[in-house]
Amino acid sequence: MSRPLAERMRPKTLDDYIGQKHIVGENAVLRRMIEIGHISSFILWGPPGTGKTTLAGIIANKLNIPFYTLSAINSGVKDVRDIIDKAGVSPLFNKGNSPILFIDEIHRFSKSQQDSLLGAVEKGVITLIGATTENPSFEVIRPLLSRCQVYVLKPLDRQELLILLNKVLAKDLILVKKKIEIKETDAIVRYSGGDARKLLNIIDLVVSAEEENETIEITDRKVVERLQENPAAYDKGGEMHYDIISAFIKSIRGSDPDAAIYWLARMVEGGEDPEFIARRLLISSAEDIGLANPNAFLLANACFEGIKKTGWPEGRILLAQTTVYLACSPKSNSSYMALENAVALVRKTGNLPVPLHLRNAPSQLMKDLDYHKGYKYAHDYENNFVKMDCLPPELLNIRLWEGQRNPQEDKLVERMKTLWGERYKFTDGTNT
Repeated sequence: MSRPLAERMRPKTLDDYIGQKHIVGENAVLRRMIEIGHISSFILWGPPGTGKTTLAGIIANKLNIPFYTLSAINSGVKDVRDIIDKAGVSPLFNKGNSPILFIDEIHRFSKSQQDSLLGAVEKGVITLIGATTENPSFEVIRPLLSRCQVYVLKPLDRQELLILLNKVLAKDLILVKKKIEIKETDAIVRYSGGDARKLLNIIDLVVSAEEENETIEITDRKVVERLQENPAAYDKGGEMHYDIISAFIKSIRGSDPDAAIYWLARMVEGGEDPEFIARRLLISSAEDIGLANPNAFLLANACFEGIKKTGWPEGRILLAQTTVYLACSPKSNSSYMALENAVALVRKTGNLPVPLHLRNAPSQLMKDLDYHKGYKYAHDYENNFVKMDCLPPELLNIRLWEGQRNPQEDKLVERMKTLWGERYKFTDGTNT
């Protein structure tokens, strides 16, 4: 039985590698490190099928350095220490090139497992290369993260996917023997979703379904039909995990508790990490519900902490309760959008100085320079409020937060109108 197409076509050199030009293109930082043969510890963060494991393999092929590989799914502290012991006696150690340890799905390593790496990375006994689909800021301990550069990998764009498609048909030793005609590419690109492995699995699926035909035509209709017949066939690497969590969050956002609990059950039965689910609930409670029901965040946070205390399988009850509550809650993204508006404004206006009356004045010199002068202490005034401008003068009266129409935010907007007047009237999403 032949190997899957994705394995047969895995690049061995940077010249064969498609995508990620920002880190491996001409004169890009990671390419330079690989070419000069001196690698610093780093973490590759990106969605499935963007080439994280492939890049590690290219480094292993390129450099004459001991290269060890672990998968966080089935490796423990003992495995890490065994490799560190081997690396410590390597003849290359202390000669400028430490042995490389590649850890796939490093986000699945526990704190204790990551702690076991820290000393060896600090001392240069090993050079760590980690691969993760999760934000390293949340999943990698801070001391380890501070010693690793993080490189973000992006989904392949349409042009890159088509380059890969044409390359496969021209170079794969099995497919070149078949007469394959590409009639349409929209479906294959759409269902690939920027994931090279998915694209290759789709090709495998369509071609295998027509093995007996003299000419194999790839059309949008055939791609859709094959995927509907066997939706898991092109998801061999487990990427459906991301589709299901997406459906789960979108069901909560759409206020559909039945759909949300269904997708939760799919994850529970599929063996999903309960903390991963709880973390997504916590994010959803702030991003999608926010000020419309602040209690949602409190419940989601309690769920996240409770999962750690109750463990599994009882923890699924906490997830179910939180899922239904969030799905049934009124929705608002006003605070999230306020932050997006503020970030866009900061990028546009730069680092405007803090107004003098808002600055701290711990020294006499600062007081002489009018730091803090004119500041009004709110608690000295009636109802603990006094009108005082707190934005830089260039931004006075700008609106960044827009209250949305729900009972909770109606109260907040009415309070702001009472305090600030017309500045905080409802504007249907547009600034006054």
